[in-house]
Amino acid sequence: MMHVRVLGAGVAGLCTAYVLAREGLGVELIERMPQPGAGCSRFAGGMIAPWCELESAEPIVASLGQEALDFWVEELALATRAGTLVVAPPREGAELIDFARKTKRFVSLDAAALSQLEPQLGGRFETALHFPQEAHLDPRQALNFLAQQLKKMPNVTQQYGVDASMLPPAQDWTVDCRGFVAKDHLRQLRGVKGEMLILRSEEIALSRPIRMLHPRRPVYIVPRGAGYFMIGATMIENEERARVTARSIVELINSAFAIHPAFAEAEIVETGSDLRPAFRDNLPQLIRHQKTLYINGLYRHGFLLAPALAKRAARVLLEDAFFPEIMNADSGEWASA
Repeated sequence: MMHVRVLGAGVAGLCTAYVLAREGLGVELIERMPQPGAGCSRFAGGMIAPWCELESAEPIVASLGQEALDFWVEELALATRAGTLVVAPPREGAELIDFARKTKRFVSLDAAALSQLEPQLGGRFETALHFPQEAHLDPRQALNFLAQQLKKMPNVTQQYGVDASMLPPAQDWTVDCRGFVAKDHLRQLRGVKGEMLILRSEEIALSRPIRMLHPRRPVYIVPRGAGYFMIGATMIENEERARVTARSIVELINSAFAIHPAFAEAEIVETGSDLRPAFRDNLPQLIRHQKTLYINGLYRHGFLLAPALAKRAARVLLEDAFFPEIMNADSGEWASA
């Protein structure tokens, strides 16, 4: 049996450990934090929206992301396929037209059709785009589910609160899924800060993620059930890990208010921020360096990309496969000595 040490228990590490264990490999999952999903994955929106992402991401992101729909919706039954709604304020109609031009697999809605799909948005927007095949999930529920599934597998061990640098070398392979922490080995990695709010309101009923387009204050709202909503959108080019600014809170709440006025009276349950790991082109990479395979650069697409990258990592380890769209032919130059 091949034995693999997986570093990091965020969405990339947990998906990779799960996929490798199902392939029959011996898996040792190591996480420096005291529990799984304690890094940036816990602050994710949880939108499995490959076609919406075509608005700003390269086609490879949507192509890989489509595999996540089967993984989260069908295989694990953790995601809800209710689609994504994209709206824009009346003065920003050009933003919606541009979004439609760049994306695929949507249905254009007029005010009446939008009201029928999401009654509480009736009368608030004149037009919308509905991406019916997309899905959403609760990231923390998904991370905990994967960790629990790994506990049931006899070929898997999990260690939390452990510094991997203090351990002896891995028996066969190491798969590094540490995100931004892997900057100690990946020189070109950068952190992109994301901030989010979780609000609670018994007055608001939304069934699917809502994205509101705006040139200065875009926002997305993801329902989490029981009156809880995740609000996010910020992408800040700095590496301040945990600080949430007052400016961001005000802008996120103002944008949410533009979607539904009841958000102004919602309870702020939680604020959070962390660093998304990204390379210069904001595209993911599998980087093979000696007997270590790095999975990194997922940027803001962690839950969208992790399943496909995990499955390709398995093919690299088991079959010496090479995927030119996400692997550098001379990837050793990416890793520091």
